[in-house]
Amino acid sequence: MRAACVLLLIAACHEPSSTALPSSNVAEDVSVVADAGAVAIEDGTADTSERPDAAPSDMRLVPAGTFTMGADTGGEEDEHPAHQVTLPAFWLDTTHVTNGAYRVCVDAHVCKESDQQAASREHGGKDEDFLRPKQPVMGVSWTDAKTYCEWNHKHLPHEAEFERAMRGDDNRKYAWGNDPPTAERTVFDRRFGLPTSTTDDVGTHPLGDGPYGHADLAGQVWEWMDDEYDPYAYRRKTADHGVPGDCQEILAALWELKAQGKQGFTGTNPLPLECEHVLRGGAFNYDARGLRATNRVHHPGRFRLVMAGFRCAKDF
Repeated sequence: MRAACVLLLIAACHEPSSTALPSSNVAEDVSVVADAGAVAIEDGTADTSERPDAAPSDMRLVPAGTFTMGADTGGEEDEHPAHQVTLPAFWLDTTHVTNGAYRVCVDAHVCKESDQQAASREHGGKDEDFLRPKQPVMGVSWTDAKTYCEWNHKHLPHEAEFERAMRGDDNRKYAWGNDPPTAERTVFDRRFGLPTSTTDDVGTHPLGDGPYGHADLAGQVWEWMDDEYDPYAYRRKTADHGVPGDCQEILAALWELKAQGKQGFTGTNPLPLECEHVLRGGAFNYDARGLRATNRVHHPGRFRLVMAGFRCAKDF
């Protein structure tokens, strides 16, 4: 498993352009952003009480609209072609779910404890360097993430929803625009084994906010998506609504790619032998070139990785 986990970290991409784009709804108060991922309070824990008829305080709205998903050139073949996707409005957590917020679910005997030895087990750093209350929770499986979101009356975002939140209406390459990643914008390129190999508290890089004010959409930790990974998702009849094939269709596509010898179709990760789940957004130890909004990564949902966390979405 350790070798498979390391494979998550590698992907190719094309050179970034040099035009920066503004956020249309940058968080007004970073202290509020830093506590999101659940209705959060000062110590990093969460208040999950219902607030009828009110906008969720821990989420930001992604408006309904049509956007460009994928790309025609660059990246991996599973990012092609660029196509128009139309989605209804939805809410998305302002930040990753934090250790403090996830702890509330564990203490309620709903969520399974995160793997707090994931860092040392994967030679990713010191375990204690990943466990502050306001850091992104990591070491959680797809099922763990799904359980938490559903307990909070939310759901894991779909792959199309996540890319919509990153790209907005202006087809930007990164969440913040078209300029390349920097340490001021996000957490990345902190290689395993170095003293800096860890995440930061959520919401502490506001220059990297997305077009609708969401923090850390690129970098920090990969984010589990609700969708199963479909290498042909962008070629299907349902692509205009961001809907991948079902597991049977996915397996047929994977076997076709294997028969054609297209091992690199999805990047350097091996072609799956099962229906895996999508992860998006890049991570703290990931190369800057791979933080593009179109990048797609896949792993079995049972994996609990030091570089993988999540945030939740909610229907508008």
